[in-house]
Amino acid sequence: MKLVIAMIQPHKLPDVKKALFDAGIHKMTVTNVVGCGQQKGYSETYRGVVHNVNLLKKVRLEIGVNEEFVKPTIQAIIKGAKTGKIGDGKIFVMELARCIRVRTEEEGNDAIG
Repeated sequence: MKLVIAMIQPHKLPDVKKALFDAGIHKMTVTNVVGCGQQKGYSETYRGVVHNVNLLKKVRLEIGVNEEFVKPTIQAIIKGAKTGKIGDGKIFVMELARCIRVRTEEEGNDAIG
């Protein structure tokens, strides 16, 4: 079992969701977050005062998958999120030690579904 975590641009969420659904991945957690990476933010002027904005809006996706769905999940996220420009995001893949479905108390691969 793996936990796939992706940071993407907010406007790409519908494209990523469609790509995931097309790949047969329907379960995910979506969170609005702020952060910065290689983009390093930007400066804007408001009423003559320059403001440095270095924490940009992003969307965090968390998807628990069984081994056979890791590669399709990653490919779907890339397909939906990639623009070829800086700020497209990152994908992290981590070992998932344990998963328990609360309703049925199933564990492991059965709990992820």
